[in-house]
Amino acid sequence: MTKTLIRGRLLSFLRRPEAIDDTASYRYEEDGGLLVENGRIVASGAYAGVRDVAGDADEIDHRPHLILPGLIDTHLHFPQMQVIGSYAANLLEWLNTYTFPEECRFVESEHAARIARHFYDEMIRHGTTTAVAYCSVHKASADAYFAEALKRGMRMIGGKVMMDRNAPQGLLDTPEMGYDETRAVIAEWHGKGRNHVAITPRFAITSTPAQMEMTAALAREFPDLHIQTHLSENHDEIRFTSELYPEAIDYTDVYAKYGLLGRKSLFGHCIHLSEREADAMSEAGAVAVHCPTSNLFLGSGLFPLKSLSRREKPVRIGVATDVGGGTSYSMLKTMDEAYKIQQLLGERLNPFESFYHMTLGNAEALSLADRIGTLEAGTDADFVVLDAAATPAMALKMEVVRSLTDELFLLQTLGDDRAVRETYVAGRPMKAML
Repeated sequence: MTKTLIRGRLLSFLRRPEAIDDTASYRYEEDGGLLVENGRIVASGAYAGVRDVAGDADEIDHRPHLILPGLIDTHLHFPQMQVIGSYAANLLEWLNTYTFPEECRFVESEHAARIARHFYDEMIRHGTTTAVAYCSVHKASADAYFAEALKRGMRMIGGKVMMDRNAPQGLLDTPEMGYDETRAVIAEWHGKGRNHVAITPRFAITSTPAQMEMTAALAREFPDLHIQTHLSENHDEIRFTSELYPEAIDYTDVYAKYGLLGRKSLFGHCIHLSEREADAMSEAGAVAVHCPTSNLFLGSGLFPLKSLSRREKPVRIGVATDVGGGTSYSMLKTMDEAYKIQQLLGERLNPFESFYHMTLGNAEALSLADRIGTLEAGTDADFVVLDAAATPAMALKMEVVRSLTDELFLLQTLGDDRAVRETYVAGRPMKAML
């Protein structure tokens, strides 16, 4: 494969920033170079130094734009593209009125394949190179999701949803079917290309104890797989879960009893955790995934990101769009809303923290920081080129921007897919296919 030298301003994080002036937490090159070969970054740093080892590499110059690791989305719903922007009072009404009827359509392979093409186009358009998605209960939806990921060479995580109660008949499997079809998806797709299969019980409300036992069996048989589900998003949901699982101490304990609390467990929302639950999450190393646009849209609550991070037993954090409860595919808009939520809680979320969460932070949350979320040599060549003057309003603001801090905050506040000049996956510039 031809070597490619990418030139531009490079920003990549080394760890979570402790403060806005924590310059040791990231690496920034005003004139940087990435040498890419066979889908990997083989050299990264100052342009002059990388140029010296690039040999006859083709060169692409993205100056004056900013090059970051590809953005990562740790929780969204692939079958909900036509649910986004649906008017409802709260989570449970929204699920029953819009989401469940829409997901019933994914029994059809052709429909699933069509939406998968649109889904991946939106990921690329918005600079997202890795995402963690829920498919529908139908194996056809998972097949479509992973087939499209394979076609585009993207590192994606996803799973066939398991649910055997409290949903329309067309969305129910059985404990045995959920187990068998998940095993089939693992056999067919996990490790094929860059695909990762996640064990995916939707949430405790839609799974009987018998199905949770089957989920526990899958977790024991495949201990290296991610597990994804929902936790403590809405007060009515929490109350209903307590009624369905009266023997559990609390909502988090439901999952703990079935062995689903671990370092590769991703729990969407986690807005209303008790101190006991936060301790349990911390001790297990489980990840609380913050979905700000969804939480605001459905009126679910304000996620205590900063307080969960700084507690004596800190909870690992991911951030995500949660489309279609979320209202944007953009991780930039996601962190813009996350910033506002922290403001309402009397906290400050600085732009370096925001961009850390979108890149290395989410890679760490997925236990994949050795592969994605960074521009370090030896990692996958997934990266995004951002233009902070992409729109007339942004260009006008950029006239007075004098620091990287201000540029990042501008991208977060006014940026969206228009700010994404190019998205590279495994070293290749990607284009929408539709």
